[in-house]
Amino acid sequence: MEFYNREKELKSLAEIKKMSEKGGQMTVLTGRRRIGKTALLMKSCSGQPTLYFFVTRKAEAMLCNEFADEIRKQLGEACGSFTSFGKMFEYLMLLSKRLTFNLVIDEFQEFDRVNAAVFGEMQHYWDLHKDDSRMNLLISGSVHSLMHKIFEDRKEPLFSRAGRILRLKPFGTATLKQILADHQPDYTNEDLLALYTFTGGVAWYVELFVKYNALTFTKMLNLIARDDAPFLNEGKNLLVEEFGKDYTIYFSILECVARGLTSRSEIEAYLGGKDVGGYLSRLENDFFILAQKRPIYAKPSSRQIRYFITDNFLAFWFRFVHKYQSFIASGNVEQLKEIIRRDYPTFSGLMLERYFRNRFIEEGTYTRIGGYWNRKGEDEIDIVAVNEMERRIDFVEVKRTADRINLGELKEKAQHFLSATNEMYGFEVAYKGLSMEDM
Repeated sequence: MEFYNREKELKSLAEIKKMSEKGGQMTVLTGRRRIGKTALLMKSCSGQPTLYFFVTRKAEAMLCNEFADEIRKQLGEACGSFTSFGKMFEYLMLLSKRLTFNLVIDEFQEFDRVNAAVFGEMQHYWDLHKDDSRMNLLISGSVHSLMHKIFEDRKEPLFSRAGRILRLKPFGTATLKQILADHQPDYTNEDLLALYTFTGGVAWYVELFVKYNALTFTKMLNLIARDDAPFLNEGKNLLVEEFGKDYTIYFSILECVARGLTSRSEIEAYLGGKDVGGYLSRLENDFFILAQKRPIYAKPSSRQIRYFITDNFLAFWFRFVHKYQSFIASGNVEQLKEIIRRDYPTFSGLMLERYFRNRFIEEGTYTRIGGYWNRKGEDEIDIVAVNEMERRIDFVEVKRTADRINLGELKEKAQHFLSATNEMYGFEVAYKGLSMEDM
């Protein structure tokens, strides 16, 4: 699949590259696995002298031998042999005083398993030589909890050394439409919603559907629910390393949220009264897999908190694949396919609401976007979109089909919201219904 989007990120990386010609630059790129970090970095380095080091869990001396081959191949330098990456990094820092080049270190967090002393050694040689260096150091990692610790924990040696920390996000709604238009020109909005629901814009998943020419809802479902489908084990492969030995409790919490148990009390009740406060906090603040929703304009101290899984694919995986592991284990993926087909309209309806929220954010026409429900969980409004500069507010109901939209009911809910909130006095008010026809 051709390279899509990322113009903003490429522009930032080009600016950083130019800065590196006057002094060494360290940039960190994070983001979940499969998001396209490596492709972005290599695209930004195209046509330039570049070293690419991929860190795997093997002896440090073996890694150094592999990296030395890359130095000889890409820069034509007879660098000798190393058994310590710290010493190799010192050599590269000295080399960068007479040569300009990019150094891409991929899956950087794996040094924590290879030799955690590498981080302190790199910090020492970076501080010593960066001002006279012309190295553009680009560091990438997928285990977010470790990358966050390495570069943003004050107690770690590389804290504050990165000039920029970029977090790569999934493709937006406009890019998904462009990909479908390029590869499936007669696509329907059902196909677009399915691509958004199943992939959330994660580049590798989108690329798989393109590769297998599975760009209709039926073809996507057939590819997902196949004995040899990479999607079936994907959630476990992504998260077991992140969560470590406690992964079973994390998985149980995420399955609860995916099933619609979105408050802490509901989750704890379902898990037999287990206290999940600490786990919820880590899922939100360390792993960035969960996020909180409060009614728009609710006070930060409000307890009207609902949790949701931020990643579309993981929301789908925990709702269907993890929940029905027994079917997969017994080889009965056809039964799994039928369950997905049966429950997909309800699940994708929630994703359609997320689609429109994200599109509003991408368009940048509102200053605040959220939802609303009262203390009893009633009078729920799918989307409340506010432009505080223009003093206008849009109340939006989202349904898969337009004939299910009830604007009269929406207006009643909106009046309850306006009565309970003093923020909207004098605002221009509009009521809208959005369905798949509006995608």
